Amino acid sequence: MRVHFIAIGGSAMHNIALAVAAAGHEVTGSDDQIFEPSRSRLEAAGLLPNLDGWFPEKLDGSIDVVVLGMSARPDNPELLKAQALELHIQSYPEFLRACNENAKRVVIGGSHGKTTITSMLLHAMKGMNIPTNFMVGAQLEGFNCMVEIDPDRSWCILEGDEYLSSPIDRRPKFFWYEAHFTLLTGVAWDHINVFPTEENYVEQFDAYLESLAPNARVVWCAEDATLKEVVSRCKRDDLAFIPYRTPVYSLQSDGTMTLTFAGNRSVTTHLIGTHNIQNLAGARSLALAMGLDVLEFDKAIASFKGAARRLEPMHNSHDFTVFRDFAHAPSKVKATVNGVKASYPDRTLTAVLELHTFSSLNKDFLHTYAQAMASADEAVVYYDPAVLAHKRLPPLEPQFVAESFGNHPNLRVITDTSELQQHVQNINQNQRVVLLMSSGWFSNAEWSW
Repeated sequence: MRVHFIAIGGSAMHNIALAVAAAGHEVTGSDDQIFEPSRSRLEAAGLLPNLDGWFPEKLDGSIDVVVLGMSARPDNPELLKAQALELHIQSYPEFLRACNENAKRVVIGGSHGKTTITSMLLHAMKGMNIPTNFMVGAQLEGFNCMVEIDPDRSWCILEGDEYLSSPIDRRPKFFWYEAHFTLLTGVAWDHINVFPTEENYVEQFDAYLESLAPNARVVWCAEDATLKEVVSRCKRDDLAFIPYRTPVYSLQSDGTMTLTFAGNRSVTTHLIGTHNIQNLAGARSLALAMGLDVLEFDKAIASFKGAARRLEPMHNSHDFTVFRDFAHAPSKVKATVNGVKASYPDRTLTAVLELHTFSSLNKDFLHTYAQAMASADEAVVYYDPAVLAHKRLPPLEPQFVAESFGNHPNLRVITDTSELQQHVQNINQNQRVVLLMSSGWFSNAEWSW
């Protein structure tokens, strides 16, 4: 099979391309911008395009499937060529669904925590020697790729994104999967560029429940008020709804957390933050719903240390710790900041957030960040005017950004990469925690500690 990827450099797209090539298929692709680590990983596999840009001449009738990434535009020259040739065009969730037609599909969805819970479940299943196909949004220890595809595997674990499938498929990605088992973490408005109101955003989760396979099992966080409303108004009587809640937990002298579940079962984890304790409870409930051995799950999950860029330690000394995290939407930023502050109550917390997504750089959405960083002792908000230009968004004034964050008493807005590097590098390291949050890479800023 020959597969061509339009926008091959994306986080999910390049991993799917690597998995398809590893399965023995012919892979080609294009993109106008390919950043690290996608560039190096594609190059190592011999899949890196010779030049950045779009080249319609790459497409011809020998291509079996064109996989279209969301970062491409509807007028993309390669897409137009594929349409003119009447080639088979799929979004990546549609492609993944087709690759896992015969597997039991498990989808982790919700506005936050998807990657962490997906990673937990994959880590446990690997420890339990249960082969599974998967797609996850971060690199995991012990896994070579963020996607694996094998038609002989009976399980498929998918991170279920509510964002749109492609420029020509305006449905949320998770509609495609028709999950047999699913977990929903919560519902908090995001993606204003495609879901203009909170009501419209919430409606996607109503529709998601309707898209599930017959007799699907739905594990859901009973502590999320909006999700509780979504569940309560679902009219499908074939679905089994299984709630979960944050368990009782205690901080140990070595920095680990001990969680206590029903039957006085205890699980020790290296993770920090109340939101991660809740995530682990969700993953455990999902494993039970799937019929996995809970004792084996508990044993395997004890060694889970997190996914890349999900409260990932960059530096840790006696009194100075640096984390990086993928948090970018208001609810994710707030949960991450609150969780880190609760874990280090006696240290000064400096939270650094990059505005990088369409929503976070949208003037009409910025006000939703008003209390997102309130728990931080010091806050830094960074954005790159070049990113605004690339996304075809109007300029932002630093003062407007500061006001949107509720005029945090110790907030600094930075728009220059060099200034950001210098400011973060020079932070006082005495009894300090630094939290770097971004769905991007801070314009490739570099720090060393």
